[in-house]
Amino acid sequence: MAGSQDVPEAVSQRLRGFVSQQRSAVSAESPDAALLIDAAESALAGGKRLRARFCETGWRSVSPAVGSAAIIDAAAALEIFQAAALVHDDIIDNSDTRRGRPSAHRALEAMHRAAGWTGDAAAFGRSGALLLGDLLVAWSDDLFESALATLADPALARDEYARMRRDVTLGQFLDIAQESAWIVQPDDTHADRALEVASLKSARYSVVQPLVIGGALGGGSAPQLDALRRFGMPVGLAFQLRDDVLGVFGDSSVTGKPTGDDLREGKRTLLVAYAREGMSDADRAAFDARLGDVDLEEASITRMQDGIRDTGALARVEERIAQYQREADAALAAAPLTADAIEELSVLADAATRRSA
Repeated sequence: MAGSQDVPEAVSQRLRGFVSQQRSAVSAESPDAALLIDAAESALAGGKRLRARFCETGWRSVSPAVGSAAIIDAAAALEIFQAAALVHDDIIDNSDTRRGRPSAHRALEAMHRAAGWTGDAAAFGRSGALLLGDLLVAWSDDLFESALATLADPALARDEYARMRRDVTLGQFLDIAQESAWIVQPDDTHADRALEVASLKSARYSVVQPLVIGGALGGGSAPQLDALRRFGMPVGLAFQLRDDVLGVFGDSSVTGKPTGDDLREGKRTLLVAYAREGMSDADRAAFDARLGDVDLEEASITRMQDGIRDTGALARVEERIAQYQREADAALAAAPLTADAIEELSVLADAATRRSA
């Protein structure tokens, strides 16, 4: 393996093979059961495979070995878990699209209608997608265990994987809780709460833990794993803040999600917290009244975007992203990691934070 630029295709191949095995295992049970496998295959298609790339680069940063089936299995397991999280996230957010295609619950809803089945198609879609997410979580465990089977001592990697699953679930809960609880919290606490959600829901899960899992699989020392954590946390926070910016200002033709979707969903991000800090009482009340309105029209989205810019919130978040990038660069400069992996980690940090989708 030449490096993490080859990982997306290697992981995609492994996922295709894994899904094919699963389809063969259930095809004899029921044709309808295979429909869930089809939905899983669709959920696993596409994406940037950033978590897989961070995992493989974490492994390569501590290991001189060239190529490893175990690290590809681990990286693929991370991508399956990510697919599960997105399926459930789209149900929670009532999202119609994902990566420019119908979200899983909408696709299953459409399948129900096309098949001429009886009952509530929307309810079927939501129920089917919940089960799809559960199936994907189980698959991620299966594939991760196959990666651990090659290790003499898998405890550290297994513990980190368990921590990742716990953290992202808690972070997702805190995210939806904040959409309701903000009204009883002092305004000056909203930014800190948004960063707490960003840390649990995204920073650790998207960057830190994939890096450390890869490093643990590669037999990294405690100082090496600590270096991956020190680098990964600011990159992960910058990654989430970029996601928050795209959720409000992103181009729908690039992101695959409607422009301003986070405003319709009522996301209480750092961008929103900063914007509210810079508003008058009247403007803040008007902004709060619109935030979370699923029927927001394009004109209202544009006015809210302009209001966020006018408060300086967008500029503050961009500066925060730049600050996190500087912290990551400083952590990397002193990291006891392999030279080629350090270069690749820098490239990945840019890909995670300077993206448009």
